[in-house]
Amino acid sequence: MGNFQNGVSTPIDFKRSAKTDQFQNHDYYVVDDLLTDEHKLARDAVRDWVKQSVSPIIEDCANRSVCPTHLFKELGDIGAYGPSIPAKYGGGGMDDTAYGIIMQELERGDSGIRSMASVQGSLVMYPIYRYASEEQKMKWLPKLGSGELIGCFGLTEPDHGSNPAGMLTNIKDDGDAYILNGAKMWITNSPVADIAVVWAKDEEGKIRGMVVETGSKGFSTPEIHGKWSLRASITGELIFEDVRVPKENVFPEIKGLKGPLSCLTKARYGIAWGAIGAAMDCYDSALRYSQERVQFGRPIGGFQLTQKKLAEMITEITKAQLLCWRLGSLMDKGKATPAQISMAKRNNVHMALEIAREARQIHGGMGITNEYPIMRHMMNLETVLTYEGTHDIHLLITGMDVTGFNAFS
Repeated sequence: MGNFQNGVSTPIDFKRSAKTDQFQNHDYYVVDDLLTDEHKLARDAVRDWVKQSVSPIIEDCANRSVCPTHLFKELGDIGAYGPSIPAKYGGGGMDDTAYGIIMQELERGDSGIRSMASVQGSLVMYPIYRYASEEQKMKWLPKLGSGELIGCFGLTEPDHGSNPAGMLTNIKDDGDAYILNGAKMWITNSPVADIAVVWAKDEEGKIRGMVVETGSKGFSTPEIHGKWSLRASITGELIFEDVRVPKENVFPEIKGLKGPLSCLTKARYGIAWGAIGAAMDCYDSALRYSQERVQFGRPIGGFQLTQKKLAEMITEITKAQLLCWRLGSLMDKGKATPAQISMAKRNNVHMALEIAREARQIHGGMGITNEYPIMRHMMNLETVLTYEGTHDIHLLITGMDVTGFNAFS
C-alpha cells in the first residue's frame, strides 16, 4: 500500500455534521462488501485527508477563486498521483478500482482537488508510463508521483476542443531538437506546472507526444481568470513560440490520436468515479438538513416530496456505484472499452448534477450559501459535464458503439 499507510488517522469533523455521520448514509447496497481491504484502506486514508486538509478551507478558496497549491505536495504524500502506476515509477502499484475510489473521495471534497490529482496521474504520469522510454520514465515519474514536480496536459486548443484531430500546434525538425509552435487552452494546473505533456503534429501531419519543460524559452502559461466553476482549481493556457524541445523529450513510438485518446480514457474513468463523490456530498448534506430543518411543526424529511427527492437521489447514487464497480472490475482485467467508460462518465456526471440541483431545493434559501457545499458542487459539475469529452460527445460515442454508424462525420 505504500503511501496510504501515512493517511491521517484522526479526521476533522465537518462544521455541518450533526445528527448523522457525514459519510454513512450513501452505501445503500453495501458496495463495501465488494471492495478489498486495500481498497478500503485507500478510501479511508483519502477520506480522512479530505476531512482534515480540504474541507476546512475549500469554501473560502472557492469563494476567493484561489487554488490551494500547498495541497499538491500533500496529494503526493497520500499517494493520490498515479495510484495504479507501478511503485517502481512513483505510483501506488494498486488496481484501477482503487484509483477510482481515490478519485471519488477527492471529489467529495471538491471537483477541483480531484482535477489536480487526476490530471497529474492520468494525463501526465500515465502517458509517460505508457509511451515514454525507460530513461524518460525514470527521469520524470518518481518526481511526479511524489508531488515534487507538477504536470499538465496540452491537447485542447482554442479552436479545436471536441475535434482534437484538427489541432494546429506543430513541430518542425531542427537537428537535435524540434521547434514547437501553437497554443493550448483550458489547461488544468498549467500556471503552476513544471512540465507539460504536449501533443502536436509533425511535418508529416502525424500527432506526436512530448514533455516540454515550462521554463523553456518561448513557452508561457497565462492563467485564465473569471471562472464561475472549478474556482479552487488553477487553469491556464499553453503558448509556444519557437520553443526548442530536445528530441530526447519526445515519446519514441506513439503516433496519431491513439496516444492522447488513451490518456483521456484513463481520465474519464476517474471522472466517472469522482462524480459519485460530489453527488454523495450533496446527498449527505440534504439528508442531514431534512432531518434538522423544521417546518409546519416537523422536520421537512417527514414530508412526501422531500422523501421523494432523497429516495431518488440515493437510488441514482447506488446505480452509479454499481456501474463504476463493474467498470472497475473490467478495467482491472484489461477488458473495459473506451465506449463503456464514456457511458459511465456521461451518466454519472449528469446524475451528480441533477442531485446537486435537487439538494439545493431541499436546502431552500440556505442552499445558495457557502454554509453548505451544494452550489460549489453544482458549479463545478457544470464544467465536469463538458470537459474530457462533452455530455453530447459521449452520447454519440455510445450511439456509434451500439449502432455501428459514425454520427461525427
